[in-house]
This record gives sequence, C-alpha cells and structure tokens, in this order.
Amino acid sequence: MNQVTSRESEADLPGEAVLPGALPEALRAELVAFRRDLHMHPELGNQEFRTTAALKARLELAGLEPRVLDTGTGLICDIGDWDGVRPMLALRADIDALPIPDTKADCAYRSTVPDRAHACGHDVHTSVVLGAGLVLAELHREGRLPRPVRLIFQPAEEVLPGGAPDAIESGVLEGVGRIIGVHCDPRVDAGRIGLRHGAITSACDRLEVALDGAGGHTARPHLTTDLVTAAARVATDVPTLVARRTDARSGLAVTWGRIESGHACNVIPNHAELSGTVRCLDLAAWRAAPDLVHAAIDEIANLYRAKSEINYIRGVPPVVNDPAVTDLLRAAMTARRGVHSIEDTEQSLGGEDFSWYLEHVPGAMARLGVRTPGERVPRDLHQGDFDADESAITVGVELFTAAALLDGEPLLEVGLLLDTGV
Repeated sequence: MNQVTSRESEADLPGEAVLPGALPEALRAELVAFRRDLHMHPELGNQEFRTTAALKARLELAGLEPRVLDTGTGLICDIGDWDGVRPMLALRADIDALPIPDTKADCAYRSTVPDRAHACGHDVHTSVVLGAGLVLAELHREGRLPRPVRLIFQPAEEVLPGGAPDAIESGVLEGVGRIIGVHCDPRVDAGRIGLRHGAITSACDRLEVALDGAGGHTARPHLTTDLVTAAARVATDVPTLVARRTDARSGLAVTWGRIESGHACNVIPNHAELSGTVRCLDLAAWRAAPDLVHAAIDEIANLYRAKSEINYIRGVPPVVNDPAVTDLLRAAMTARRGVHSIEDTEQSLGGEDFSWYLEHVPGAMARLGVRTPGERVPRDLHQGDFDADESAITVGVELFTAAALLDGEPLLEVGLLLDTGV
C-alpha cells in the first residue's frame, strides 16, 4: 500500500492557501480499494476481526500505534502526543455491517458473505477516517498539525444500544474535547454535506410486551381474559395514550412491528406478544419515555384483567449537534469546497449511537452525500442494493482534515467569512 507523501498536489479549491492536507491521488485510489475490500467482507457487530486487523495493519504501516479496544474489535489511534492540557479532536467511524443479503447485480465488489452487507455505508465512514488519519499523520510529521487528533473505529453500531457505550468504557474519550462524525446520506449528492444545529437523528428504543391471562372457548369470552382483544387494544390505544401525554413537538411515537396470539379460530389463548419501537425527536422526552410507556401498557392491560410483562430495551438517544462543533464542520467544508457545497438537513427518525459520545463531550455529525449527481432514484440505507458514489470518500477526508486543522482556531481570522458565498 502507498504511504502518504509530502509531494501531494493541493486541490484547486477555496481555502487552499489557508489549509494544507489535500488528498494525494495515490491515497485516493487506495481508499477506494480499501472500501471495496470491506464491502466484500462485511462483518456484524462485535465480530469485526478482519476489519480491525486491516485497519491496524494500515495504520502501523504509516508509523502509527493503534490500540484494539477491550471488546476485541474496533480500535483507537492517536496522531500526535496529547499534552494532557489541550483536548483532542476525535474522528469517529463505525465499522460493522448489517445481517441482510447484498442484492446488487453486476457489482465486482458485492458482498462475498451470505446474508451480510455493508448496506448503511459504514465501509465508507471507515475509509474516510482512515484516510483522514493518514493525511493528518503526514502533516504531523511535517510539523503542520496544530494539536493531536484521535481516530476512533467503533464496532457494533447496529446492535442496540450500540457499541459506543463499550467504547467509552474502554476510555476512547479520555483527553477528547470534541468529536465529529459523518453518516452516508443517499438523498444528498456526492460532493456535498448536510448540516444541522441541534438534533439531527432521533432516539430509538425497542419494546417487547407479553400479556397473560385465562384462556377458554370463544363461546364463553366472559369467563376468560380475552387476550386477543387485550392485545389489540394495547396495539391501538397505547400509541395514542403516549402521544397525548407528552408534548407533540417531541415526536414520541410507539410503532408496533409484530403482534402474535393464538392458534385456532375458536380458542381464546392465554398468551399474547407484541413488539415494536419507540422513537423520539427530543432528548428530555426520550428520558421520560420508559415510565410513560409502561404506565400506558399497564393501564390498558388492567382493563382486560391481563397480566403484562414489559421489556423496554434502551436503544440510543438522539444525536444533538453542538452548535460550535457544527460551525467547525461548516468552516471546514467551506474552506475545502465553498459554502455552496453545504445544505441544511432535516432531523431524521433514524437512530445512531454516536449520540452516546455527546452525553460526555460536545460534537456534531454531518450527512455525507453519496448519491451520484443526476441519479433519479437513490438507493436507500438498510437495503440490499445500497451503494455509494465513492467520490464521497475524498469529500469526507477533506472535511475531517480541515476540521482538525481549524479546531480551536478563531475561524474568521483564517479568512473563512462564511457569509460571503465564497
């Protein structure tokens, strides 16, 4: 593999006189190849041994000293020596894949693992942080990196409550003052990013409910608990009760994905099950959601003399972008590609365990455009045919390296007048 050399050609982009660290063509090609290799060999959460080994080997080849996390997969790597005073900027990538088949036809780098696919773009995120780390390592050797940077390659983002809590427990945030990340967005053209102050994703929890009671013959429902009716009322009434007992602006929503009870048309069963998700736009409402949902389920179950057993599985809180860190990303993208490469983005109902880091340090996530310009029907996330325009890797590297160079600097003093339309 090619090392980053100091003979890189600076990109002809706004801010090139201010910021070094353009992506060399040889490294650009290497990162595309690295991403395709990951895409062909997807690994599920906490099983990313091959991915971890590939990252460790490449970082060590660049003279760095990565450390595998205590969980056995994922790693961190510092560029520069932390002085114990000035906090580091962390660049985070998630490295796991999804348990779905890759359905892309005529794709040379489609998954080689049955029922496994990088259908959420984590292979792109990983390649971006790797590339940024290699560029920043060269800048550090040249004495042009203003402060140390930490790379975080996190496992198990797709496994509730995500791999971030375990990574934090392993000490990945020690010495970190800010953290940034990107997430592929197939609704945004490659070459652009989406930014938003405040919440950019939603909270997502999992809910499992079991109802039990006396069963019997359908000819005598008055002698039974009538579990089917009880389950139906829980399914229809609980979402309404929860919605009416919280501020509508919080977007707290209970949505069922499964309901199951009974085996015969003339037998009232003694057991019923429901499962679904609880999603929420607001952090305060998310924290109150478990008690609210429990109370609503119990209230309906009691009407039918059904005994309820509730398993409320905490997922992730919303990602709430810190305004100052969001502005850092805006300044970084402006320096590399101009203000017209940035668009405002909406808060999504998807969940992301990047949010756990923001419970400890300020940070922000950008939406990385991966749609090929002109493509009419984008390939959505978590679908077997998902793919990304690989030029997005270069954009992500440019964004992260610029953010690392600007972190802690007075943005207007480096000539980044964000309202000039440069």
